[in-house]
Amino acid sequence: MAKKKIVKIKISTKGTARKPIGERKRRPRTRVIEREVVVKRYVVRLSTDERQRLDAMVHKGKGSAWNLLKARLLLKADVSDAGEAWSDSRIVEALNTNPSMVYLVRKQLVEEGFDAVFTRKKRDIPPVPKIFDGEKEAKLIALTCSKPPAGYARWSLRLLEDKVVELEIVDAASDNTIGRVLKKTFLSPTAKGSGSFRPKRMQRL
Repeated sequence: MAKKKIVKIKISTKGTARKPIGERKRRPRTRVIEREVVVKRYVVRLSTDERQRLDAMVHKGKGSAWNLLKARLLLKADVSDAGEAWSDSRIVEALNTNPSMVYLVRKQLVEEGFDAVFTRKKRDIPPVPKIFDGEKEAKLIALTCSKPPAGYARWSLRLLEDKVVELEIVDAASDNTIGRVLKKTFLSPTAKGSGSFRPKRMQRL
């Protein structure tokens, strides 16, 4: 019977042994580095005439509260020889405003000029005119109070929608628009009685 040959293999465990928990090195935590956001600074440098105008505005209290706040802000932010050159944070605290307001006023002064700060900007797109002005609204109310068409117990929004165009009160108006006008005047065509109206929801037939 053949003898079995036992081969002993020595395995090196150098560097692979687990260290006790107390001796393990902790991985360094990832640190979040906060980057300082560099904001373009708009330097306020007022002329003597501009400072005098702002001083007069503040002392006389003439103008809206919004413009008076802007005037005080510019006087504090002014870095000219006669100015106070306050920081934004100090201005915010003293005038009870916010950093965005300070930034926008500085920006407008530098980019658009002194007068633009106190002048209301004109709208690029003109406002949409009302479909029902005072006169047309009165005609709509009169129509609503009139006798409804034959076969109907009362005026509905859809009936009024067609009738105001037929009578050339307006060129076109949706039932939603008519409903808003009537709701504003607290008028209900379904109300009965002599002059006493209660707001009720109109039907769309």
